[in-house]
Amino acid sequence: MKFKLDENFGNRTQQVFQRAGHDIETVRQESLQGAPDEEIYTACCNEQRCLITLDLDFANITRFSPQKTNGIVVIRVPRNPSLSLLENLARDFLRALEQQEFKKQLWIVEIGRIRVHQQDIDEGEEE
Repeated sequence: MKFKLDENFGNRTQQVFQRAGHDIETVRQESLQGAPDEEIYTACCNEQRCLITLDLDFANITRFSPQKTNGIVVIRVPRNPSLSLLENLARDFLRALEQQEFKKQLWIVEIGRIRVHQQDIDEGEEE
């Protein structure tokens, strides 16, 4: 699967996805760090990549529709999370991905659970 990691993830988290066989690009690689959310979202739409982020703004589906990307994953963590916590949550997401189809959805990954936003059929037909 094709993913774009937001600027708040480093090389270690990128390697978690690469080791699982996924196509990874990062906001940093594309010199988009500090760019407005809309610019990052547009890049994901154009590239048909799933965005992996800590930015809760991307959980607003009226502003950032996962239907126009390959999906959006918002990882929710406590303040000042450790690198190992971020990596573990990324692994939790990848394990869930093996069991459930993920495309054009919003997933919220938290410690101990993953919530999947269920898009109404009418919402997806508005284009």
